[in-house]
Amino acid sequence: MTDAGVLHCRTVVRYGIGSVGTAAFGTLPGLVLVYYLTDTLGVPALAAGIVIAVAKIWDVVIDPAIGFVSDRHAEARGSRRPLMLLGAAALPAAFLVTFAVPGALPTAAQALWVAVAFLLSATAFSLFQVPYIALPAELTDDYDQRTRLLTVRVVVLALGILVFGAGGPALRDAGSSEAVGYLLMAAVTGVLMGVSMWVASRSADDARRVVVGDAPVSPAVAYRAAIAALRRSRALRMLLGAFVLQGLATGLMLAGAQYIATWVLDSESAVSVLFAALIAPALICTPLWGAIARRWGKEVGFVAATALFALAAVSLAGLWWSSGPWVYGSVAVAGAAYAGMQALPMAMLPDVIGHDEATHGESAAGTIGGVWTAGETSGMALGSVLFTLALAIGGYISSDEPDAVIQPGSALDAMIVGFSVLPAVLALVSVPLILRYPLRRTTIETMNDKVVAGD
Repeated sequence: MTDAGVLHCRTVVRYGIGSVGTAAFGTLPGLVLVYYLTDTLGVPALAAGIVIAVAKIWDVVIDPAIGFVSDRHAEARGSRRPLMLLGAAALPAAFLVTFAVPGALPTAAQALWVAVAFLLSATAFSLFQVPYIALPAELTDDYDQRTRLLTVRVVVLALGILVFGAGGPALRDAGSSEAVGYLLMAAVTGVLMGVSMWVASRSADDARRVVVGDAPVSPAVAYRAAIAALRRSRALRMLLGAFVLQGLATGLMLAGAQYIATWVLDSESAVSVLFAALIAPALICTPLWGAIARRWGKEVGFVAATALFALAAVSLAGLWWSSGPWVYGSVAVAGAAYAGMQALPMAMLPDVIGHDEATHGESAAGTIGGVWTAGETSGMALGSVLFTLALAIGGYISSDEPDAVIQPGSALDAMIVGFSVLPAVLALVSVPLILRYPLRRTTIETMNDKVVAGD
């Protein structure tokens, strides 16, 4: 970072590369883990949802504590890098073990194996992700530079989702058996996650030093700090609430993609085409959302992106009547909107952290990053759980031999509702929260001017 707050390209690139790991861990578990449980291991749909939920409830518990510890490390050691490196080192192995379930185990033991391994994976991911989320507020104080940094991150994120969303199932299908295919997918993905997270950790060296106070490190203090941050920052409550609701919406669609491809589009491999249709427009449109933010404000673009996503999602209810190529057009519009729904709130979060530091008198970037990560990951995961609940209500038949199963019409209806109507409703419910978000460009610029003037 320069004295004027302009970010070096090196910093932007290093930080953006971290989204390769974020894309992989955010995409593949949501895309294939529930399907792996129900249609490879034969775990009932509701039980599969519980497996995912347990790991994400654990995320909610540990993320604020990780954020609190990250703040203390940032002050004492001058960098958030140690925790990021620990997560980068541990995640590849834990992710591989998640998909290395011994075939000889009973179904219940297989579900338990996945639950424990995925919990360890989620823990390792949080060790990286929480400080990673905190960094933008410390890399630059400039309103537009933050948008630039997070726009690059979301472009990389979108590219990563495309690669892993399409390539992950392709790697799985390339194996000599389902078990070998899932191991191949997990091994390649794990290596790429670890390398990208290591590169991103280097960007922590460019962050400014922070002052976080002298509170002792303990779980109780960490959770009190997280609650205090939520209480004092209306901007955080509004932004996080909207993002969690949208995480539920996108989590539903992500979990549903494989089921829609297999049972509605009658092509298991169609999930790769769905992802291409979703992410290719996101790659193109992410810079456009950045331009909208610079011209009219981040919050205006966020509302527009959300409304467009809801419109695209509800149009997919047409799957009840037809499953033709038009589906990919609706998914493409959702992808264009998804780019804004990712880039803009991520660019708004550093403003929230900076505003909190200016008004509170000390940095809570890690604590707020922990709260944000807990909300983000639990929203996506609970979207998967909500989809499995819809499947259970619809009478979905789980089997380790899915080719021998004919799903009832009610199960197909549940898939379509979970892939279209529910995401649209959740997106629309988030709009009033965005409208109540209080920070504008003028707020941030005035605050920064006061800091420079020493007021």
